[in-house]
Amino acid sequence: MLQTLSALAEPNRLRIVELLRDGPRRVGDIGELLHLNQPQVSKHLRVLKEAHIVEVEPRAQERIYGLAAEPLRELSQWLEGYRQLWSERMDQLDTLVGELTEGPSRGASLRKKPKRRK
Repeated sequence: MLQTLSALAEPNRLRIVELLRDGPRRVGDIGELLHLNQPQVSKHLRVLKEAHIVEVEPRAQERIYGLAAEPLRELSQWLEGYRQLWSERMDQLDTLVGELTEGPSRGASLRKKPKRRK
């Protein structure tokens, strides 16, 4: 998974992956759509291929690139734990904001009272 994150950290490679979500594409089409020259596209595709994020299908003189599902599935599963964590924290924040905006009398009761010393 670290290899996947590292490969996707470069903005052009992330843009290529976003483009390939719509389906496989030729190297030349990727370059045209992203305004990159062929050597740049090939370099980025090589990194994505080494990270197993894309698969290549040779067709005569052309290479057709498409997304490989498994590395992205693993990344999604890893992120799911963080999605749940942040969802819970946002729910807690919503509750707190709701309590604080109910009015001054309600907000005052939320403040902690100092403990008395004996």
